[in-house]
Amino acid sequence: MGGGGRGWEASDAGRESSAASEPRPGPTPGPDGPPAAAGADERETMSRTRVLILGAAGRDFHDFNILYRDDPSTEVVGFTAQQIPHIAGRRYPPELAGPLYPNGIPIHEESRLEELIRELRVDRCVLAYSDLSHLAVMHLASRASAAGADFLLPGATRTMLEANRPVIAVCATRTGAGKSQTSRAIVRLLRESGRRVVVLRHPMPYGDLAAQRVQRFADEGDLRRYRVTIEEREEYEPHLETGSVVYAGVDYEAILREAEREADLLVWDGGNNDTSFLRADLYITVADPHRAGNELTYHPGETNVRLADAVVINKVDTAEPDAVLRVRENVRSVNPKAVILEAASPIFVDAPDRLRGRRVLAIEDGPTLTHGEMRYGAATIAARKAGAAEVVDPRPFAVGEIAATFAEYPGIGAVLPAMGYGEAQVRDLEATLRRAVEGGVEAVAVGTPIALDRLIEIPVPHARVRYELQVLGRPGLEDLLAPFLGGDA
Repeated sequence: MGGGGRGWEASDAGRESSAASEPRPGPTPGPDGPPAAAGADERETMSRTRVLILGAAGRDFHDFNILYRDDPSTEVVGFTAQQIPHIAGRRYPPELAGPLYPNGIPIHEESRLEELIRELRVDRCVLAYSDLSHLAVMHLASRASAAGADFLLPGATRTMLEANRPVIAVCATRTGAGKSQTSRAIVRLLRESGRRVVVLRHPMPYGDLAAQRVQRFADEGDLRRYRVTIEEREEYEPHLETGSVVYAGVDYEAILREAEREADLLVWDGGNNDTSFLRADLYITVADPHRAGNELTYHPGETNVRLADAVVINKVDTAEPDAVLRVRENVRSVNPKAVILEAASPIFVDAPDRLRGRRVLAIEDGPTLTHGEMRYGAATIAARKAGAAEVVDPRPFAVGEIAATFAEYPGIGAVLPAMGYGEAQVRDLEATLRRAVEGGVEAVAVGTPIALDRLIEIPVPHARVRYELQVLGRPGLEDLLAPFLGGDA
């Protein structure tokens, strides 16, 4: 097992540095003849490859730490920010950037890409964020190329860390496919067999980066101490409710070494459709038949399919049979050796009577609706099954940053994304909900995986919608996890 490839050759690690040493054009002769010879400092600056990392406050920092932080042949002149609000304008701090970057590294808006390439004299743009269509990736590549910079996709295995414990990685083809519920099911089985399991979560460092270098979450107090966003809570809180310890942060080498101290086995719970930061002994990819075909047309989701030891086709209980078959055939076409499991994602509503016969507003997981491009989620399905009189469109009531989210992602349907990357966004979410209630909403279906009423006031009856993984038929998760259940796995 191990689609991440424990047999990775060290020679791969030299590819970036060797590419960086390629000759660069010399100085242009001036009007009075050849230029004077460059001084030692200028020659050193000229010989370093100038890199701009295109990111979204997560994978970008990891790739910098692994590939470039200690590389004297490369100078990372900046990061760009996409998908996550309020990231641009900050700096990757010198405490994390290392001695080659005493002033840290600035973070810019990706929309300024061409301008940045010119101003910063960028030689190479490195893509380091996820859930982009293949077409969108090539648009970025074309923008970089036309502006005069190379465009690089680092190999998935080049940024994987080697753990001293067995690793099970759970990744996906798209945001919102069901990674976390799959991770929770895996952790439950491992713990029932007596294993000490720690979850490593894909980075979500949206606050003080230096303070978030290594984060350990074990209870509600830790969530408050680190002042996590709604999006972070959605990933950490469900694990904590089942008794798991979760590590996250910025510096995953340090995070990994801390987590290993209290675990027999590590579970990587991925973000978006990104590849694992850890080399895995078992690499699982979750696919979503509600977006059939995306498993071969989104980056790096297709990479995850090709890396997978096993693919879980989730949500087969609510997807069209033809869509499930299409996903299966697509997986087989690029990874015929992968074990394929089918799973349902049954929905549980804690108080369906609160929704029946009422005008209901559905609140869904934010990233699944935005860059995940889903038009509905569990709350919408639950409201309809519970007999809601109407699922109300929240867009006429949106204010501030919630209205801006709808404008930036016009494909969002008649649902309210639970956006909460900062305090202003949380307050605008609450204000939007209040205006919707004033406009006739009688109940709310909360489809986020957290207790949202702890963070905002919901002034009408509301029902929490939960969903868990249910693998159907054989092979099952127990078969997949057999080498790790007990013993000396």
